[in-house]
Amino acid sequence: MTEVSGRSIALGLAMTILFSAAAAFIALKLGQGIETAIPIAILAVGFSTVARRSSTLLENLQVISLGATAGIIVGGSVFVMPAIFVLGIEKQSGFLQLFLVPFLGAVLGVCLLIPFRRYFVADMHGKLPFPEATATTEILVTGERGGRAAEVLLASMGVGLVLDYLALAMKTWRDIFTTRLLPSLTTLTMDLKAVFTLNTSCAVMGLGYIIGLRYSAIICAGSVMSYWVLVPLLARAGAQAAQGILPGLPPISTLGAEDIFFRYVRSIGIGGIFAAGVLSILKMSPVIWQALNQVVRELWRLRSGGLRPVQTRTDSDIPMIHVAGILTATAFAIGLYFRFVVLAGQPAATGKAIAALILTLVISALFAAVSAWAVAIISITPVSGMTLTTLIISSVILGRYFGLTGSEGMLSALLIGGVVCSALAMTGSMITLMKIGYWIGGTPKKSQWALIGGAAVASVTVTAVILLFAHTQGYVVTPEHPNPMPAPQANAMAAVVRSTMGTTEAPWFLYGLGAVITLLVEMTGVSPLAFALGMYLPMELNTPLLAGAIVAWCVRRSAGRDQALEKARHDRGTLVASGLIAGGALAGVLQGITDVVQEWLGGKLYSFNNDGWGGNWLGLAVFVALGLGVFLDARAHGRSTPSS
Repeated sequence: MTEVSGRSIALGLAMTILFSAAAAFIALKLGQGIETAIPIAILAVGFSTVARRSSTLLENLQVISLGATAGIIVGGSVFVMPAIFVLGIEKQSGFLQLFLVPFLGAVLGVCLLIPFRRYFVADMHGKLPFPEATATTEILVTGERGGRAAEVLLASMGVGLVLDYLALAMKTWRDIFTTRLLPSLTTLTMDLKAVFTLNTSCAVMGLGYIIGLRYSAIICAGSVMSYWVLVPLLARAGAQAAQGILPGLPPISTLGAEDIFFRYVRSIGIGGIFAAGVLSILKMSPVIWQALNQVVRELWRLRSGGLRPVQTRTDSDIPMIHVAGILTATAFAIGLYFRFVVLAGQPAATGKAIAALILTLVISALFAAVSAWAVAIISITPVSGMTLTTLIISSVILGRYFGLTGSEGMLSALLIGGVVCSALAMTGSMITLMKIGYWIGGTPKKSQWALIGGAAVASVTVTAVILLFAHTQGYVVTPEHPNPMPAPQANAMAAVVRSTMGTTEAPWFLYGLGAVITLLVEMTGVSPLAFALGMYLPMELNTPLLAGAIVAWCVRRSAGRDQALEKARHDRGTLVASGLIAGGALAGVLQGITDVVQEWLGGKLYSFNNDGWGGNWLGLAVFVALGLGVFLDARAHGRSTPSS
């Protein structure tokens, strides 16, 4: 049966580029990755349905293996690398360096997981649920349904692309609805510093539909805490102060509501995100302990000559001798990068580079199996928490024992975190693909090579997106970039590194306040990470999440007590929402490209510039119409399946 073909490679690489750009935009804007394997599976099966020669299951598996690297590289790169721009040390890096970190981390993740593939997918067969792998496999084996689904996905992607591009690039209407432009609410805006904002993006609404009502409500609750509790409270408390209430911060009396949020309250959110990451690791300590036990047992078995011979194609990995060679070459490349790029000119640079390399390899090896184990059980792995922990460990060891501080120290810690984050993202996603291949008869080593090749392409695409937005929108507020990309995960990483290795005093009081709030939220049984992200992200990005989740709730309720009809309608809405996410995210990337071209041409591209009162209401009207359209489409097309 055909497994690797020119068509599977071409389609897989196209999916890699497409979803890398889309996922990078979403992660920079919302601090969350998006699911790529399932939409890619739908598109692969759909393409197979309309093509002259239908693709085999194994060809579609190769398409997914290549395309899935989009989400992997985004998790490893976008969560960490923009912190370089946040910290203002981008002159010490460049395209090649930003590309190497996620790529080398992804290759490292492949090599670390290969020795344990058989244990996870074969020895533990039937004992681990693999929810994401199950859903993706179901799509692959139902080709006819997938073909129709692909048409819906592409159509909704087109709608999202057009609507969001009209708002972002053409300024046909405001992409953010705000009560600041409503004269009747001036007292709330100016005196109480209470503002309501809502992003009218298709992508964010679609993401809210998929996240669901519970988590979207928690995220929005965090935003309400920031904008309608903390901002007004700080505004009232600091109204009489002639200076900032913390060193290095401007007086609150001179700031508007949004400035108070970005200057003060956002730091509370950063402290909350960090505390939530630590809590996620503590809660997963039983899983971590199990995973580390299995790592030790597998290494002992390999050491004692217990390597089982490969008997069939479906049990063949990349040969261990090649794995050892790739691992050695990857470690050597990482070491050279630290020594001759990051630490060039530093005293005792070789020793510091070796220490950084050892930290990278040891932490990656310890957490790799943890990430795979977590995904096999619940399809979620605390990559952010483990990366924050990595940054703290690296910063303390390099700063305290090797005297590596300042910009070189911060860059070193971030690069270690970037490699580790990429390795963990790879092991988590790779184990899903290995399980799918185990079920449908794929060749493991072909998927493993596809992951390495796809990682190279995805790293180029994601790095280009990061640099594009660094140029057009920036990641920190400056006169040139008054509305930067939020990049919440990267800002949290930057705050941790700056606090431990920087020369400026960190707002520890605000960080600690955020951590206490997170602990209180955890005690109530609410997701602390979702609430902390809500506190950190601007309100306009959280309110449309809740709106999309309400649409999903209405779709479910429209089916009454018919569970089959409820599932059919919700699945239809999920398909449309996935397309809106991809299309809206691509519109954001296209808008960045448009800005570059416009700058090139001296601002000659046409724009409506409808940013006033009328554009404010028009944007809200388009957003409401979009939500209503998703609901009506799901209700009209969702049909229950007759029981057997």
